[in-house]
Amino acid sequence: MHQALYRKYRPVTFDDVYGQQHITDVLRYEVEHSSVSHAYLFCGSRGTGKTTCAKILARAINCEAPKDGSPCGQCAACREIAAGTATDVIEMDAASNNGVDAIRQICDEASYTPAMLKRKVYIIDEVHMLSQGAFNALLKTIEEPPEHVVFILATTELQKLPATIISRCQRFDFHRIDVKVIAQRLTYIAGQENMTLSEDAAILLARQAQGGMRDAIGLMELCGAGGRDITAEQVRELLGLSGYDAAAKALTYVAQEDIGALFGIVSEVVSSAKDISVYWQELLSFVRDMLICKYAPDPAAYLDLTVQELEILTDAAEKFTMPRLIHICSLLDDAAAKMARTPATKRMTAELALLKMCKPQLDVTPEAMAARISALEDKLALIDMGAPVSKATPAPIKEEPAVQEAAPAAKPPKRDIKTAASDSTTQKVRDISEALSRLDEGHKGLAGFLTGADICTSADGRTLYICADNFAASLLGQADAKEAVASAFALAKITDGKASVIVEAKAAGAKEADPADEIGKLL
Repeated sequence: MHQALYRKYRPVTFDDVYGQQHITDVLRYEVEHSSVSHAYLFCGSRGTGKTTCAKILARAINCEAPKDGSPCGQCAACREIAAGTATDVIEMDAASNNGVDAIRQICDEASYTPAMLKRKVYIIDEVHMLSQGAFNALLKTIEEPPEHVVFILATTELQKLPATIISRCQRFDFHRIDVKVIAQRLTYIAGQENMTLSEDAAILLARQAQGGMRDAIGLMELCGAGGRDITAEQVRELLGLSGYDAAAKALTYVAQEDIGALFGIVSEVVSSAKDISVYWQELLSFVRDMLICKYAPDPAAYLDLTVQELEILTDAAEKFTMPRLIHICSLLDDAAAKMARTPATKRMTAELALLKMCKPQLDVTPEAMAARISALEDKLALIDMGAPVSKATPAPIKEEPAVQEAAPAAKPPKRDIKTAASDSTTQKVRDISEALSRLDEGHKGLAGFLTGADICTSADGRTLYICADNFAASLLGQADAKEAVASAFALAKITDGKASVIVEAKAAGAKEADPADEIGKLL
């Protein structure tokens, strides 16, 4: 009969227990110096070694010749307990035996001396599932048990235990096992089973186990079924994961406000039969890692990542400010909770959340307002430095002259808008609403400056003249801004194809824009 790998490789001595040395050292010392407590409480998340250590301790207490505090594994007591035939070691699952009667029976039996071993050991797993009456029945026996009895209680939810029980036990907190430690153990087991396990796959399996050794071994056995080589790509496929690259791509689209591409990612996840909740948790984890990478002094101390993954993370983090990342985290967290409540609307929930990530102005929460204010502060700082306003995180942009002059033969004489409007070679553009709607996503902010400008076209429709105040002219005169404006006016059929754009500042004496108005346009 096949035996699961996590059972086959369950530790049999304290030396075999991975990642809990702070506990095994104490237990080994107590056994070696005959100072075993009457009651122990093992608490921690699943798969971290609570029940395993309880069984090792039960053997060590009754071992005829313990070695450095660990059971020898050879004596009759060790063999009987390991085989599960020792009547003096009683294991009880409190999840299915949580009533008063089951506990009263234990208390009654505890008064009798052991049949064959040195001590009776009661291992009560998931002890938090006991009823209040059962806890009350157990309390007196745990407080003053017979000398030949040891209680070992194990739980994943310490907060559900009465303080009176906790205070009467020697408590040990089992930590989540480090990713590197789990990966090392997986590599060892794979070698023993003649399985091929890549280093990246071992790390990925260890991460998915979330600190639980049992879960990690079980996932590895699943991925290696049929004698297949275990690679990172295979692990992602079997577990429905998308990987670091996919999460980085999604956050890049958020930074670029590319809503269409994000909808495409959601569609791809859904059509590939992957659980969108799993993908959502990957995104949330990635954003959390971005915060650590961007603001922690030593990110590598907190993140179990390869060099390549750390580079991807660093590059993605540079595109966001802290308020924006906090806003995204809040949206991801709220969407995850909603997906759990209403699974039928997972896709719509994901799409709406991604839309709000791209457009914080659609959200009125404090986190969204903080993200918008942060973006505004960045834009104003750029303006102070003389750089153009851009929605993406700015790399240094080459400055263009505020006013671009045409070739000497084609340059019209400098004029104010009244002269241009009355000139037979130009005509004033009165309705630019269609052109404003045609501006691409990255240049929507130019609409406010175009609305306040005087705009004319040449008679042949191939030149566009824009006369604006000094501030607006400095922005509209940038090469990328003129390119966007030319495209928008061409799509609106105001000009004959993509026209040459000439931007001029208003003549001296014209009313300068109020700085408050300019800030309003940015908002």
